[in-house]
Amino acid sequence: MCGARLHAKCLQPVSDEPVPLVLQFHGYPGASRSWFEQASFAGMGMALIALDCPGQGGPSEDIGGFEGTTVAGHIVAGIDGDPANLYYVRLHQDIRILCRIARELEGIDLARVFVNGASQGGGLGIATCALNSELINRAAILYPFLSDFRLVWDLDADDIAYEGLRYWSRWFDEDSTRIDEAYAKLAYFDSKNFAPMVKCPVLFGTGTADIVCPPATQFAVYNNLTCEKRHEFFEGFGHEEIQDFDDLIIPFFCKGGEAHV
Repeated sequence: MCGARLHAKCLQPVSDEPVPLVLQFHGYPGASRSWFEQASFAGMGMALIALDCPGQGGPSEDIGGFEGTTVAGHIVAGIDGDPANLYYVRLHQDIRILCRIARELEGIDLARVFVNGASQGGGLGIATCALNSELINRAAILYPFLSDFRLVWDLDADDIAYEGLRYWSRWFDEDSTRIDEAYAKLAYFDSKNFAPMVKCPVLFGTGTADIVCPPATQFAVYNNLTCEKRHEFFEGFGHEEIQDFDDLIIPFFCKGGEAHV
């Protein structure tokens, strides 16, 4: 990101044969999980790269340079400037570089490169599949963040993860004269707009009681997917760890389980 130093964890099991690779993306505003947790994929014979998003909970640097306020979170970082300099547009460019690095790693089976992400990681995962469709073979996406920003606003759900929308509106657009301009820029990294470009099979999970990323905004992503896909619902679960979804990832990645219903 414009000269910043980015950090990622990388694990690769010892093997005489090329191994699958999982690209894992964390939630907002967190960090990659511990080495102990990440080792689960290595234990199943897969390599893993887990990126720490810049300026969040991990050691990756964010050297700034955004036009406009950054006080209200990363969604609106850069919103007063060229869309090319929005925080998440830059982050997608960083992930493109990460994918180029992944292609050069020794001992990786490039026919089995998977994406795993929840919340922010789910939104980044969808975009990664769309922008690197020739590389990604399968994706597990749980309650994606960064989706259908205007619907978030209409649902009055601009809270918690989406609170940047509320602060920006109240402080910098009190009369709503810039609202259309703002949403036109946010569309550059809206997960629902990347969804039609995804070509690989997708395992998609939604907690029906999610108030952080409302299910309706998740449907905006899922319904725009034209690839092979499967949607799992978890009654009563909110924006939280869903172990049953984790367990579905194992056969989906390891055995090539079908994505469609």
